[in-house]
Amino acid sequence: MAIKEHQIEVGKWQWFYRETKVESKRPPVLLLHGIPTHSYTWRGVMNQLAGQQISSIAPDWLGCGFSAKPDKRDFNYSPDAFIAALEDFIAAVELDKFYLVVQGFLGSVGIQYALRNAEKIERLVILNCPLTNQDQLPWKMKQWGLPFVGDMMTQDPLQVDRTLESGSGFVVPEKDLAVHRQPFLETSAVGRSLMAIVKRLELEKATTEISQGLAKFKTPTLILWGEEDPWLDIEEGETIAKSNSAIEIVKLSEAKHYPQEHWSEEIATEIFRFFRRQIF
Repeated sequence: MAIKEHQIEVGKWQWFYRETKVESKRPPVLLLHGIPTHSYTWRGVMNQLAGQQISSIAPDWLGCGFSAKPDKRDFNYSPDAFIAALEDFIAAVELDKFYLVVQGFLGSVGIQYALRNAEKIERLVILNCPLTNQDQLPWKMKQWGLPFVGDMMTQDPLQVDRTLESGSGFVVPEKDLAVHRQPFLETSAVGRSLMAIVKRLELEKATTEISQGLAKFKTPTLILWGEEDPWLDIEEGETIAKSNSAIEIVKLSEAKHYPQEHWSEEIATEIFRFFRRQIF
């Protein structure tokens, strides 16, 4: 099934999103990406889910991909700002109850959204996100927030290639890298937004909310983890899962930080299995 591309005006900002829509009694899946990429990273998973008769929607976060890149004076780029913007987007595309799948740094904001809006989440799937205070931005990303150095690095489209390939541990085909880096070639605003995201991610505060919230979260949750991730450790997720019977962990033994880039079939299979599993 072809993935359709859409633009929608939500309040002051324009959002770009990809969508597959199939006839199904199941709720749709909302897929939220990490940095420095955008919704294109979900293409394989979306096609696989469509094959299982599950619809999906993958937006580009504000400041990322082909969505609006607000000036930091107009949009705060903090987790709270992203959560408020996401709430508006979800209302605009008329999602009521849905599955939520999140990945990576900034994708973690989706976990915060789920914890604050549990009534809307049918089930939650977490792929390689920061979960506790032990998790920090890798130096490769932290540099993007540094004065002067960050200004230069975030304007280099090849930073996308280097980050995706070092994080995933595998070569990404040039045709796919070209789509990932395209927004950086079109406007310098995406680099400025990336710098603002890194500066205002508030990771310690966010992971405190995430770890404490997941420990008592009642919504069925799957932590689906590329266990060779060079930047995040599965042990933190295992500690949280031990305290909450609603959380299940599945490890992808050779996958790393961006598992959706090379393991979309395995990820979709595990997601579909999790969606079908009866929860008592």
